[in-house]
Amino acid sequence: MTAPGSQTGRKTYATRRADVPFASGLSPLPTSFGSERSSDSATLHIDRIACTGHGLCAALLPEQVSLDEWGYPVVHAQEVDADLGRTAVRLCPVAALRLGVR
Repeated sequence: MTAPGSQTGRKTYATRRADVPFASGLSPLPTSFGSERSSDSATLHIDRIACTGHGLCAALLPEQVSLDEWGYPVVHAQEVDADLGRTAVRLCPVAALRLGVR
């Protein structure tokens, strides 16, 4: 028998990526990007197995990604702005996005 507060030998797993802030700690995103956008483009890939349908990618990239009737992303144009793509990859709560730079 183990004492309260001692290690039980069980592995603990993180439930979220360490670099993704909690929803309450998110700062508001700018509504217009204007000249802040770079001319670099990248290819967006979605891991459909890992995706749980949070919809953040569609909120960040509304011209390229929409949500289907179940709330999962549908990519209309795989070419995305590299900066916005990196932001979407970084903020995806289940790490289901991947960016290929062209």
